[in-house]
Amino acid sequence: QVPLVESGGGLVQAGGSLRLSCTASGRTFDNFAMGWFRQAPGKEREFVAAINWNNGYTHYTDSVKGRFTISRKNAKNTFDLQMNSLKPEDTAVYYCAARRWAVVTIKAADYDYWGQGTQVTVSS
Repeated sequence: QVPLVESGGGLVQAGGSLRLSCTASGRTFDNFAMGWFRQAPGKEREFVAAINWNNGYTHYTDSVKGRFTISRKNAKNTFDLQMNSLKPEDTAVYYCAARRWAVVTIKAADYDYWGQGTQVTVSS
């Protein structure tokens, strides 16, 4: 098991910024791919961004490119999602996820471990 703990969600006005963090205690993410997903009320869980922990390769869904940045902090076993220029349509519960294979994928079913989720609400 890889317990993942998210932090950093909250309420922000449109155009503002938030930074989400995801930490796994007691282990490193070597040879893992890490991702962020989100789920809005009444909608399917959707891919947001992912990073290959070994080489830093990143991938984003089109709707967040240029606004969101996924990054890793090797020494702290933490990866972040910096969200800028937030829009009301970004409102959702955000989940971090870990995959036991360092290949980035956008499919939620490919990830093995999940955090509990953190609410992000963007007001207009």
